[in-house]
Amino acid sequence: MNGPMWRPISTAPYEGDLRLAFLDDSGHAHALVFPCRRVLGGWVNAETRKLVDIRPTHWKEWVEEQLGDVVPFFRSRNRL
Repeated sequence: MNGPMWRPISTAPYEGDLRLAFLDDSGHAHALVFPCRRVLGGWVNAETRKLVDIRPTHWKEWVEEQLGDVVPFFRSRNRL
């Protein structure tokens, strides 16, 4: 996988833009395509500041060029 490793959501900081990943009801991994920020009680879209209804499982620092690593996340789900 390119770039920083995915980290458990329990370690997500409250500062900075983050890339979030979650598992759907079928257990398939997905990564959001917009940056988020952790706030008390949940997550907001870092660009719009609107609440995001998500229960992420993993995070890493947001980097604009990282959109191409969504597929490697799917392939390496068991190595997070």
